Amino acid sequence: MTKEGLFETYRGTVYPWHCDHMGHMNVMWYVGKFDEATWNLFARVGMSAGALREQGAAMVAVEQHLQYKKELFAGDVVRIDSRVLEVGAKSICFVHEMRDGVTGELCATSELVGVHIDAQARKSRPLPEAAAARARELLGNPELAAR
Repeated sequence: MTKEGLFETYRGTVYPWHCDHMGHMNVMWYVGKFDEATWNLFARVGMSAGALREQGAAMVAVEQHLQYKKELFAGDVVRIDSRVLEVGAKSICFVHEMRDGVTGELCATSELVGVHIDAQARKSRPLPEAAAARARELLGNPELAAR
């Protein structure tokens, strides 16, 4: 567990093929790594890809706000910590902080809103009760995220 209710959802490395012609990690890889962190966060609250498939459900991103703070280069170690910000009837809002895995320096942030949908009808539906409860627990007790 880290400060301010954040918990680790991703750890990885920047590879040379993640870098663009200017030598730093391209924006598509920031988004990809944030996406991997999102699936770890969802799994933590009980909405893994497998669980969603079993329920005939899916999660869709309807809003994302990115901020780039520091460039990352091939060989850099990356850590993403996440925090649940708000849990609605059909949605969850959360933030990811991407940090240099060695120095801890903030490199980028991503705030997202995900909506729970019926995978066939492609329409929103309420979050699973247990997952919503777990996400709400993280709002007030982020140390539970480590469990």
